[in-house]
Amino acid sequence: MKRILLIAVAGFLMFNKVNAQSKPGESTIGLGLDAVFPVGDYKNIADYGIGVSLLYQKPVNKNLNITGNVGYLRFHGPAIFSNIKYKEGYVPIKGGARYFVLKPLFFTGEIGVAIPTANGYGSGTAFIYTPGLGTKFLVSKTGTLDIGVRYESWARSNSTRSFAGIRAGYNF
Repeated sequence: MKRILLIAVAGFLMFNKVNAQSKPGESTIGLGLDAVFPVGDYKNIADYGIGVSLLYQKPVNKNLNITGNVGYLRFHGPAIFSNIKYKEGYVPIKGGARYFVLKPLFFTGEIGVAIPTANGYGSGTAFIYTPGLGTKFLVSKTGTLDIGVRYESWARSNSTRSFAGIRAGYNF
């Protein structure tokens, strides 16, 4: 799985010109921290999840960016057997769009896949759909901070895992 993540990151960097000093209209890459909280039936299995993400944005016009997002999420939960606690890791790979309603406020939508990092209860690739909203702040001449909330659902076979998430990221 580390190879897949490394290949995805290398692909973004090789096929897209990304400058450390972004100007309006230029592509950006952002590193983010994610915290997620299961909802529905999934909250009976997992208590929370934490992770990291790499977000690529390419402006299409002044209000619309297309996005590519890859990361790692690890879910934690209560003991399943004796003292063995629930832990599962996934590599979500998503593509989508951000639409800026007002310059700092955006709506986002993404679709993609979640790939498990180990065999077990959660094995098998899942389809992802994610609506969300957020805001972006200029924090330096070369970077912005964005904070967003989202609802994310992963559908696989006959089950669905859903959670609410928060992402804080720094964009170069």
